[in-house]
Amino acid sequence: MQFGGDRRRRWTDRWARRAILMLSLTAIATIVLIFIFIFREALPILTDPRIQQEASLRHFFRPMEGPDLASRYMWQPIALVPKYSLIPLILGTLKTTLVALLIAAPLAIAAALYTSEFAPARIREVIKPAIELLAGIPSVVLGFFALIVLATWMQQLFGFQTRLNAITAGTALALALIPIIYTVSEDALNAVPQSLREASLALGATRWQTATRVVLPAALPGIFASLILGFGRAVGETMIVLMASGNAAITSWRFTDSVRTLAATIAAELGEVVFGSPHYHVLFFIGALLFVVTFIVNSVGVYIIHRVQRRLRGGV
Repeated sequence: MQFGGDRRRRWTDRWARRAILMLSLTAIATIVLIFIFIFREALPILTDPRIQQEASLRHFFRPMEGPDLASRYMWQPIALVPKYSLIPLILGTLKTTLVALLIAAPLAIAAALYTSEFAPARIREVIKPAIELLAGIPSVVLGFFALIVLATWMQQLFGFQTRLNAITAGTALALALIPIIYTVSEDALNAVPQSLREASLALGATRWQTATRVVLPAALPGIFASLILGFGRAVGETMIVLMASGNAAITSWRFTDSVRTLAATIAAELGEVVFGSPHYHVLFFIGALLFVVTFIVNSVGVYIIHRVQRRLRGGV
């Protein structure tokens, strides 16, 4: 009987491993196919003379003639003379991402440090699921909240001239980044060997000194990885910034102006663009650019996390 049970378990484990392998290969193949499709649709910008004449790479970043910054870099793809400068879109993406990280990073890291080092077990069991529950809220719900409620609150509080701007969008985007930064940061803090804490306390340090001067520095690579992953999430976010940023492609350094991000541009324009037009291929070029940036950023973050885990476990 024991032999038969062991045989069934081995058979079950074998097929479970095969099923997991097939699912993994399917996911990888799907990503590769998406990658190929996006780059195939963006390729005519480099190969088709007709499209190059209207929308070439040199027009994406090179300034036009104009009296100010806003007139030299413009995104007007359906104008009489189309303008495809990506500068206002990149600038809008960076502004909302910067605001989101400046708000989410301190809150998430402080919460991770508290739950890892100071919170009693009962409080930890409440705080951790509550913060991670934010990750399950659809981004369109966060965007709707920012559009209807948050924008009005912030305009009344700070006196913004426009309700929807980079600060409002970045604040709403921070709600989506907090769970990512918090989870990875807490894992990095928990991975610090307990012996370091005990040695610090044995030398007379307080719990606060141990947490801030021993545990936190030891977990900094993992915390940095959480910020990288948060950056990648912010750059690729669509619905929140589409609804809360004002959706105006303005080239300006002011954070109180309305902005438009790369991802929001694709969501707003791809459904109505003429198939095969230069505008169509430029949108796919933006998608390819986002794909490359998020892939590199996420890969760097995962690599750092693995390196930290190996180092803390005594690996090479």
